[in-house]
Amino acid sequence: MAVEEAYPDIVFRPRSRNWWARLTGAPAECAHLETEFAWMATYAPDTIYLRGKGRARHDTTRPEVSLCRACLLGQLEPELAEYEGRVVAFEPEASNFSQYFFVATEDFEAAGLQPPVSAAIAARLKSRSEACEHNGCARRGTWLWLSREEVASLDDFGSIGHAAGRKLCARHGAAKLCGTLTGIPEANLFYVNAPYGEAGAYVWI
Repeated sequence: MAVEEAYPDIVFRPRSRNWWARLTGAPAECAHLETEFAWMATYAPDTIYLRGKGRARHDTTRPEVSLCRACLLGQLEPELAEYEGRVVAFEPEASNFSQYFFVATEDFEAAGLQPPVSAAIAARLKSRSEACEHNGCARRGTWLWLSREEVASLDDFGSIGHAAGRKLCARHGAAKLCGTLTGIPEANLFYVNAPYGEAGAYVWI
């Protein structure tokens, strides 16, 4: 899929769309990256990396692009809000993360999650659905948000299995995730994707 077709509402830097950029395979960059340098992310919405190799999750795959925070969240939040599956989302360590990506349950092992961690996340994904905890919301809580205070490390499978977290609907889960990224003043993320499959987790490294 062409960049302009995949992201019709984003203006890209002309020099990131010239013949040399296309020849070298460099991702297109949003126009804001001309002057904004504190926050950027490579967004590959339809790609999951398993055992070091990228795999497309659709027949038609949107290309990866480099985006500022505003452009990234403008693309990501609506997609998160429309996702109908179950999600466990971990708050990243703001000063020490370079990737923030979704991995479906069936890909936990291939994505490198340790078996006890995979089992703990899978158990949370299978737990009984409860109502969204956001004030006044009556939607089903398909998201579980786990803060850094509750789960400081993705190796801590004990905390993953027992932390209360916040149960949120897709719309408020999307808002929580994107609000957390908004609160991080600086970031250079090499990989962010969109959710896929029936259930999974947003993890950081």
